[in-house]
Amino acid sequence: MRITRRAVLGAASLPLLAAPLAAPLRAQGGFPQRPLRIVIGFPPGGGIDILARLMAPHMTARLGQPVVVENRPGANGLVATQAVLGAEADGHTMFFGTTGNLAVNAGLYPNAGFDLLRDMAPVSLVASLPFVMVVNPGVTARDVAEFIALAKARPGTLNYASSGNGGLPHLSGELLNAAAGISTIHIPYRGSAPAFTDVIAGQCQFMFDALAIAQPHIASGRVRALGVTGPRPMASLPGVAPVAATVPGYEVVNWYGMTVRAGTPAPIVTRLQAEIAAALAVPEVAERSAALGLDLVGSTPDDFATFQRAEIVKWGEVVRRGNIRPD
Repeated sequence: MRITRRAVLGAASLPLLAAPLAAPLRAQGGFPQRPLRIVIGFPPGGGIDILARLMAPHMTARLGQPVVVENRPGANGLVATQAVLGAEADGHTMFFGTTGNLAVNAGLYPNAGFDLLRDMAPVSLVASLPFVMVVNPGVTARDVAEFIALAKARPGTLNYASSGNGGLPHLSGELLNAAAGISTIHIPYRGSAPAFTDVIAGQCQFMFDALAIAQPHIASGRVRALGVTGPRPMASLPGVAPVAATVPGYEVVNWYGMTVRAGTPAPIVTRLQAEIAAALAVPEVAERSAALGLDLVGSTPDDFATFQRAEIVKWGEVVRRGNIRPD
């Protein structure tokens, strides 16, 4: 079972994904008047890039202008964010960001020169996915409860790998330390692949990452899944319980959201939200997204704004408590 919109947004109430509309909505000033860009702060090939490229042709067909995906990796998404903030506030340039880009960075880079809530306008929460907690097979713990008991018996001796300092896999471990009252040591790597290599080799004992990345290693037995970071079990990991079943309140959901520059006219924001929802409702997009472990959302701008504010507060506290600094 994949996580639900309710699980992602807590008490916020979201409409169901909009069914494809019979005709494109009218918007201010004949929008769009030229090609549109979806800017992403990651190289091609990742989950957010794949989803953007799934949506783009369907948005192109309805908007009547090309929608192109532009990859601008660097500095945990700051390069892409600044590219969008340097564009016109007219809806033709969108920023498609992750939890890290649109929430964690507010705490990691307090002097970045912009404010995510002031300078960016939310369009839609698009999708979400939990992580999976995996351990080297040599770790004796068979579930999260046993792992926590082991960590308490051996404080400061268990290492966890991550794909990079300040990323959500890193913060997943920091949140577990705080919520479970344990002390484990973070070892950052430059990407998921080398992090998994050292967990498999036993240099580090555990890590958190997306199921799409972890699944081949789980299936081969090179690592063992202990828990999922969402509020519910995942159908693709039978018998693996949520971490929250042992550590109440623990939840890590990596989400993707679409934003534009603040000051973009409201009718254009409404138009973009509707076209995103229509693209997400296309069966091909839904099926490919499910294969990536993504739960499609398609929220209103107001609901996304409420959710984003709460996430900025949550992860800001984790960053401050762990005294986390970007590389």
